[in-house]
Amino acid sequence: MDISLEKKESRFGWKLIAPSIGVIGLLIIYPILYNIYLSFFDVKLTGDKLFVGLANYQRLLRDAAFYNSLVTTSIYLVGTVIGSTVFGLLVALLMNLKFPLRNAARALILLPYFAPVISVVFGWQFIFDPVNGIYNHMVVDVFEFTNKRHNLIGVPDTALLVVIIFDIWKHFPIAYLLIISKLQSINKDLYEAAAIDGCGPVSRFFHVTLPELYFVLGTIVILRLIWNLNKFEDVFLLAPNVETLPIFTYYTAFTGLIDQGFAASISVVQFLVLSFLIYFYVKKILKW
Repeated sequence: MDISLEKKESRFGWKLIAPSIGVIGLLIIYPILYNIYLSFFDVKLTGDKLFVGLANYQRLLRDAAFYNSLVTTSIYLVGTVIGSTVFGLLVALLMNLKFPLRNAARALILLPYFAPVISVVFGWQFIFDPVNGIYNHMVVDVFEFTNKRHNLIGVPDTALLVVIIFDIWKHFPIAYLLIISKLQSINKDLYEAAAIDGCGPVSRFFHVTLPELYFVLGTIVILRLIWNLNKFEDVFLLAPNVETLPIFTYYTAFTGLIDQGFAASISVVQFLVLSFLIYFYVKKILKW
């Protein structure tokens, strides 16, 4: 019996994507499933595993360090997501105006994002170095606001603030690019109609610009939440004493009293939160 053309095309399509599905399954799906499996065991240093059921999750609910990392992660997420989005919006509004050397300025704005993270981290560590750093030199020697030098990265509370500022500086260009591309596509007739109705610049921003940017801003916020909940290298390289969830999981799994089963349960909770954010993004933002 002849196979219809549609079935042939369907089979050919599956053959084309089969290698990709295999790679995704090997590199993504298998580690996720194995991590969930590992969270139900007490993993020994010898590699032996003892089944403990939900004991790791029960312990997680009683662990003060876990709740501290949740608080730290929440502050980090709120600060970085709002900061990078608002800063990207302000820069996009400025770059949407006409002024000399605007194209050069637009190019320079992208440098923080494309610069290698290891090099810019070392630069920021030098800025806040308690002995020879630029920050302490300006605060203590130049402006004389205080006569005591501070190690802002060495103290967890102030280190968190430095990490948030660093992330805003490093990643606001993404928000800027998405926002300015939308700004340039807004129909100018809307602004002219609003001006005729007596709306000033501020009123036009809230009644014309912001509604047009709703989808873009929502996308930026959700994506930044997803990315920053997983952020490891920026935080760890700049201030390893700031224990967000990824850093806390790393310390639990690979340093000190190594406890990979417990670390697996932490990452499962993180995975569930990420899954909810991705679902919200797909359903509410993309509306698939």
